[in-house]
Amino acid sequence: MKPLENLTVLDFSQFLAGPSASMRLADLGATVIKVERPGSGDICRQLYISNLETEGESSLFHSINRNKKSLALNLKDPQDLEKVKALLGKADVMIQNFRPGVIERLGLGFEEVQKINPRLVYASVSGYGTEGPWVNKPGQDLLAQSLSGLTWLSGDADNPPTPMGLAIADHICGAHLTQGILACLVRRGISGKGGRVDVSLMESILDIQFEVLSTHLNDGGTQPQRSAKNNAHAYLGAPYGLYKTKNGYISLAMGSLPQLAELLSCAQLLEFTKPEDAFDKRDEIKAIIAKTLEGHTSEHWLSILEAADIWCSDVFTWEKLRQHEGYKVLDMEQTVYAAGGTPLKTLRCPIRIDGEIFKSERGAPAVGQHNDDILKDIFTVCSS
Repeated sequence: MKPLENLTVLDFSQFLAGPSASMRLADLGATVIKVERPGSGDICRQLYISNLETEGESSLFHSINRNKKSLALNLKDPQDLEKVKALLGKADVMIQNFRPGVIERLGLGFEEVQKINPRLVYASVSGYGTEGPWVNKPGQDLLAQSLSGLTWLSGDADNPPTPMGLAIADHICGAHLTQGILACLVRRGISGKGGRVDVSLMESILDIQFEVLSTHLNDGGTQPQRSAKNNAHAYLGAPYGLYKTKNGYISLAMGSLPQLAELLSCAQLLEFTKPEDAFDKRDEIKAIIAKTLEGHTSEHWLSILEAADIWCSDVFTWEKLRQHEGYKVLDMEQTVYAAGGTPLKTLRCPIRIDGEIFKSERGAPAVGQHNDDILKDIFTVCSS
């Protein structure tokens, strides 16, 4: 039995953060009902990150909305709204990411819903919180990254601000939303009362920088300085970074420079004798290491460094990763099937409970696919 079986989630959210949270709840056994507008459904059905489609819709949508049911209702229609309220009376969790004020105008704000079902966990996602000058700014991942300072941590010192190559704010925010929902569900099990969970892209993207921001807050507000060579962490000294070899790249984490000098047969590194040199002279040190490592293959260097317990690694492409036994043994991949039977390869839930891996073949639903199934237990006349 999955841990969240017999729990029902009504998910009104679109795009990535909210749906990624409800996907994880579905992975763990919850029945997730995706409430969408009739016809077009979730905007993310037409949000493409490549030209890849699944049954005429974005494969991004299908990958992040697997294992859910779809209920198509018009929240501005009084009859449909009453159906939603009846469902909320029996649900355990509600997720929404409308712009501030919209959900209240629809009559589904926290206070109204709490009256319908005081045991319900009410979860909201916003871009920048519910007050302040950014309230009405679009809650979009790149914008949140740009405002948060994150883009000044990646890339080398002479590079422009560099965003991460994925929607990191959305996905971290979705993880935080899941944590908050689960915490409230635990509390409900003790007190019998539901609660309200609020997360935002900005707070989430700030939280994942807590380590380096804490340094900034306690060192007089000094701006982080990216290494000019092989930067991998703005606050860490040499040899920390990625380095080109004769046939690829390897990564080097923290390590002793004298030991590295011996292993690389690089006498130049012995000139840096002070511990503070690793940071104060990191660009000079990294340039020496980079020139040395280019002389042999990745396999050559890894055989020497790993044997000496140096923290290092090959740098894989996805193709090379998927061929490696270390990846295969994790059994991360699964195939799900869309409403029309089209297969989609994707990844499974990364959480194991009692040693069990959770997979499901059920893909993302078509718009309104489950209207009759969901509404028949509540209403005499079903809507389709």
